[in-house]
Amino acid sequence: MTAAPDRTRIEFPDISSRTWEHPSDRAALVTLRTLKGFDTVLRTLSGLLRERQHRLMYLATAVRVGPRQFKDLDDLRSDCVQILGAEETPELFVVQSPMVNAFTIGMDRPFIVVTTGLLDIMTYEEQRFVVGHELGHALSGHAVYRTVLMHLMRLAGTIGWIPVGGWALRAIIAGLMEWQRKSELSGDRAGLLCGQDVHTALRVQLKLAGGARISEIDVDAFLAQAAEYESSGDLRDGVLKLLNIELLSHPFSVLRAAELKKWVDSGEYAAVLRGDYPRKSQDGEAKASDEFRNAARTYKQNFDTSEDPLIRTIRDLGSGFTGAVDAVGNGIGDVASDIKDRFDHWRKS
Repeated sequence: MTAAPDRTRIEFPDISSRTWEHPSDRAALVTLRTLKGFDTVLRTLSGLLRERQHRLMYLATAVRVGPRQFKDLDDLRSDCVQILGAEETPELFVVQSPMVNAFTIGMDRPFIVVTTGLLDIMTYEEQRFVVGHELGHALSGHAVYRTVLMHLMRLAGTIGWIPVGGWALRAIIAGLMEWQRKSELSGDRAGLLCGQDVHTALRVQLKLAGGARISEIDVDAFLAQAAEYESSGDLRDGVLKLLNIELLSHPFSVLRAAELKKWVDSGEYAAVLRGDYPRKSQDGEAKASDEFRNAARTYKQNFDTSEDPLIRTIRDLGSGFTGAVDAVGNGIGDVASDIKDRFDHWRKS
């Protein structure tokens, strides 16, 4: 891999992870962050041993990035840590696999893993986006809170044998998977902030969908696929789209590219570059109720402007469904809020 000529990138002193978190992701995270001691309890009960097991496995079977191993990746990681103001530098491992993949695992000290398959098809600057994406996950605490929600899913599973409980479990799982997909959109925003090149960020999504033959893929045509996916078909297609994505952990690459472009076009990305972003020192003042409202507003805006045939049909049936859409927007935060209530009750008892 040949490093691209370096250029000056804007750094973001005291930047809060709330800056890049999608509203639905942020609503859940702000609530969970108010659970003082909850993540500590979780780590103590179930996290540390498994995390150590995973780290030991990659220490034995992968290559740990450093000044003498994959130096270009080590430099990228250092740049991203500096840009996003991370207080700690997460370990980074390269594992031999033809799969194009990267992920962040671990609760106490999250670490990043990238595959050789990903390195083979991504340029230096595209790898910068990927490392920034994963660093965003680490700084947002996604590994910790995904584990919290997995435990909630297992708890719900204990009543899954009851017919009503089974439907409730399906609804909970759907809500949690929706949150996880939104957390991937958050990671994409963090990756863009690290690379600060919109075209490179979009190219990553192109390659995730179509492989390394980038010369045969057109960005505008690729983004047009997202518009066609959303608007084409009939009511049956709208239902099939929901079934296709229901249990996926990541949004489709075409839709990820469209969502990232939408964030850029909204002006929020430019505002961050100008220094207009939430500060880490103010995280304690963030209110979950405000984030719930922002999440609900985002869902309502998407509902009002969606060209999806199923959403259009529901919208055309009457404005009475608006309340249901608001409820969906609040639903992800409600799951997190319920965890908070249960934990507060447990702590006082």
